[in-house]
Amino acid sequence: MSRRKQHRKFILSGGGTGGHIFPAIAIARALLNIDQETKILFVGAEGKMEMEKVPAAGFEIKGLPVRGFQRKISFGNIKVLINLIKSLRKASRIIKDFAPDAAIGTGGYASGPILRAAGKKNIPTAVQEQNSYPGITNKLLAGKASRIFVAYPGMEKYFPAEKILFTGNPVRINFENLSEKRNEGIRYFGLDNSKKTLLILGGSLGARTINRAVMNYFPNLIQRDVQVLWQCGKIYFDEAKRLWSEDKPGNIILKDFIPKMDLAYAVADVVISRAGAGTISELCLAAKPCVLVPSPNVAEDHQTKNAMTLVNSNAALLVKDKEAEENLLRVALNLMEDNKKKEELAGNITSLAVPDSAKKIAEEIFKMVDDKE
Repeated sequence: MSRRKQHRKFILSGGGTGGHIFPAIAIARALLNIDQETKILFVGAEGKMEMEKVPAAGFEIKGLPVRGFQRKISFGNIKVLINLIKSLRKASRIIKDFAPDAAIGTGGYASGPILRAAGKKNIPTAVQEQNSYPGITNKLLAGKASRIFVAYPGMEKYFPAEKILFTGNPVRINFENLSEKRNEGIRYFGLDNSKKTLLILGGSLGARTINRAVMNYFPNLIQRDVQVLWQCGKIYFDEAKRLWSEDKPGNIILKDFIPKMDLAYAVADVVISRAGAGTISELCLAAKPCVLVPSPNVAEDHQTKNAMTLVNSNAALLVKDKEAEENLLRVALNLMEDNKKKEELAGNITSLAVPDSAKKIAEEIFKMVDDKE
């Protein structure tokens, strides 16, 4: 009997942010699509959002006490070092007990110890890098990895070229037949089918600048002949709800979180968003004109690098974070009225889409394990 018929076991690790978690979940589902009997275990960082999101997606997860080092000299780094040692020990036990055929990291602190432990046992490893500028963990893991899955060209500047496979970013949404879902989305959100829709993605927790921009422009928005689907995030929901309650405008739909993002993209004429790698991949697949506001609060300013890939291809507009509170809504609403520009941006962003990313990665992971035997 071949090992393939005995079914594979994989560990996936990635977390801290949705940008690391959702690609890992998408890869896990793609692995199961190839073989429903595949066994999958996630490893994350204790107390981080993956410990909630992964079980909600139907997968088992184990936590490590790992945390990131503070960039400035701090006594807190002593505790970080102690937790790292504990995490390395726990990761070794997890690898021994689960005995995976391969371990895949999508970024985040926990993927470091678990992929390192797998490598020491001569178990094949792979990393998936979402951004145009790689994170520290993935850069450290790349040397021992068998495969490096990337979403942007030119990544041989950071990784060994012979290991790189351009696959795009796995996304959480099925974008097939998106245009056919518009009427369903209109009904789901209670929108007016005759009006243009501006989708504002203020983040799952909340993007301060984007939400402030909306709040500052709120009286003007109420008067405009457009409708707004505004996801403000959990942190800003109470404040946004108080503002909304003063006038209860019928053209503004306020949500703290949107579970059916496929329907949100389906109804959108223009999208305002941060420039996280996962979101950009979704926008490319959704073929939506967008205004990007890169977050300045990320390592190596990678959101600006992500956004500029689109801007340089005339596939998106960019508003700097420091200018967003004053200019963002004006730029987005002007774009809403410019049909020619919208068509141009939508056409160009579509050309950057990479479909079936999770499937490509899953197939390559199975091949990686087969090659090892």
